[in-house]
Amino acid sequence: MKHDFDILQLGHPLLRQQAEPVYDILAPAFQAQAKALLSFVIEKGGMGIAAPQVGISQQFFILSSHPNSRYPYAPDVPPFFVINPERITHSDTSNKDWEGCLSLPGIRALVPRFDDITVRFQTLEGDTIEKTYDGFVARVFQHEHDHLNGHVFLDRVESNYDVMMEKEWQKQIAQSAK
Repeated sequence: MKHDFDILQLGHPLLRQQAEPVYDILAPAFQAQAKALLSFVIEKGGMGIAAPQVGISQQFFILSSHPNSRYPYAPDVPPFFVINPERITHSDTSNKDWEGCLSLPGIRALVPRFDDITVRFQTLEGDTIEKTYDGFVARVFQHEHDHLNGHVFLDRVESNYDVMMEKEWQKQIAQSAK
């Protein structure tokens, strides 16, 4: 599928704006745009992407999960659409783990996130889903949902000492695996 998306980088004003709701999920133009974005995220091998990251100021993202060199413990979750999401509840507990972002290439950080969340959102078919996610998938959901509200993962970091360049992070991960 043809797509002409560029990933916006930190500093672009759209990444700091509140995205607009999607009003007509079944509109052919929205469906085509969403499917093109799905093709794009699969091509990039990302865990997900939020519409504002590619210049679309609308409340939707694609979430997926698969083990890879950066996240060997990630579960296998096929890509799915999250449209007009809202967080209903979250756990009282949270933990820090490493995150990166296509809009902030080369940077990794330890980011605190809730251990589990209950959310409501619409699917690409227009159905409303209410679901609880935990662990890695909850983390990715929170990361992508932040983009819809004009936030990036660095906004959640508790200390500058929790930020690292990707190259150094990769070295440390490789050494700890020995």
